[in-house]
Amino acid sequence: MAGTGKSPAVELEVGDHTVRVSNPDRVYFAARGETKLDLANYYLSVGDGIVRALRERPCMLHRFPDGTGGPKVHQKRVPQGAPPWLGTVRVHFPRYGRHADEPCVTRLAEVIWAVQMSTVEFHPWNSRRADTERPDEWRIDLDPMPECDFATVRRVAHVVHEVLDELGIAGYPKTSGGRGLHVYVRVAPEWGFGDVRRAALAFAREVERRAPEDVTTTWWRRDRDPRSLFVDYNQNARDHTIASAYSVRGNPEATVSTPVGWEEIDDVDPRDFTIATVPARYAKLGDLHAGIDDVAHSLAPLLAWAERDERAGLATPTEETG
Repeated sequence: MAGTGKSPAVELEVGDHTVRVSNPDRVYFAARGETKLDLANYYLSVGDGIVRALRERPCMLHRFPDGTGGPKVHQKRVPQGAPPWLGTVRVHFPRYGRHADEPCVTRLAEVIWAVQMSTVEFHPWNSRRADTERPDEWRIDLDPMPECDFATVRRVAHVVHEVLDELGIAGYPKTSGGRGLHVYVRVAPEWGFGDVRRAALAFAREVERRAPEDVTTTWWRRDRDPRSLFVDYNQNARDHTIASAYSVRGNPEATVSTPVGWEEIDDVDPRDFTIATVPARYAKLGDLHAGIDDVAHSLAPLLAWAERDERAGLATPTEETG
C-alpha cells in the first residue's frame, strides 16, 4: 500500500549496475504524494545533469529516512555496506584531527544508490577529489532575508550578470529550490578556499555598491535589514556546501534547484520547478549548465578588488568571528 513503506523492492538498471530500491512506494513528499521511486525516476530523468553537477566532488548527503516530513540526517561518511563500486574521496579536517571518506559521484548509479539510502538532497564541495584544497567552482549565493521578495532577487541577479559580463566571466544561474538564486562560475583550481572566499566577498561588495537599497554584505545576520538580500560569500569557505544543480530539496513540494537561463530571470518562479515538472523541461531544453566546464576563469581581477578593499580598511570577516 502506498505510503506504508512495506512495498516490495524494485531493481533499477543504471548503466553497468543494478541498484535495488527498497520501499519504493514510501511517500517522501506529502504535497502530491510522491514516493521514493518517484524520486529515483526523477534523478534518472536528469542523469547527465546531476552527474555533471556532482562529478568528482566530495558530497554530503541529506537523508530523510521517513520522508521529508521526518528528521533529516546529514551524512558525510560513506556508510558500512556501501557497494564496492561507489566512488569515494578522503577529506581531512585538521582543526579536529579527523578525516572522512565521503561519497564522490562519478556515475548515475551512485546517485540512485544514494536515493536508496533515503537521500533527497546532494550538497557537494566546490572542489574535486584531484585536489580537494583548491576549488574549481565559485558560488554566488543570492540569499533573501525573511522579508525580501523574489522581485528583489531578480533585480540583484541582473546586477550580478552585469558585473560578470564586465569581467568577461560566464556565470551559470540556477534556482536554489527555495527563495533564492545561485550563480556558479568555473575557476582555475589555482587558489585555496581562503582566496576564493576573499574574491567572492570582493564581488559581493561590488554588487552591493551598485544596488545598495537591495543588497547587503553585512556579516552578522542580526544586523541585516530583513528586507535585504545577502550575497553569501561564505558559501565558498572550506567544507561549506549548498544544494547542487538538479538536487531535489527536502520539502513537501519536492522543489528542485534548477538551472535557468539569464533571459528567464524576470519570469521564473522557483516554485514551478519540482520533480513532477523538471523532467519535461530537461527533455526539451537539455542541461543548461552543459557548458559550465568549457572555460575556467581567473580570480586575479577579483583578488585585486579584494586587496583594494582591504587597503581601504574593509576587513574580511573570518569564520571564527562570524
